[in-house]
Amino acid sequence: MSETREPARAPETLAALFNQRANAGDVDGLVALYETDAVLAAGRVVATGHAEIRSFYTDLLARKSDFPSPETLPPLRTGALALTFARLPKGAFSVEVAREQADGTWLWVIDQLKLAPPKD
Repeated sequence: MSETREPARAPETLAALFNQRANAGDVDGLVALYETDAVLAAGRVVATGHAEIRSFYTDLLARKSDFPSPETLPPLRTGALALTFARLPKGAFSVEVAREQADGTWLWVIDQLKLAPPKD
């Protein structure tokens, strides 16, 4: 993967960057969308910090290779914080808190992923 990745210049671009990087199998690119001490919760998994988030996405990408484009809502912003939301076609969704960085880019601080319910 390329060492130079496009940063999120607005909170609403994080979901599109996630989708591009996930479909490219770019685990390090996914991790780069999070602050160093960010928290990601997905089902029973709570990953804190880049090392644990990397482990989560390494496992996820080993099992899944197709990430459809999500439906997103405009972010809710207050100062340097934004609440973002993405829903996937099969019922999974995520709600995230993004924070503006000193250089004007945006990274997720908290990511709560609700996985799609299992098929009966």
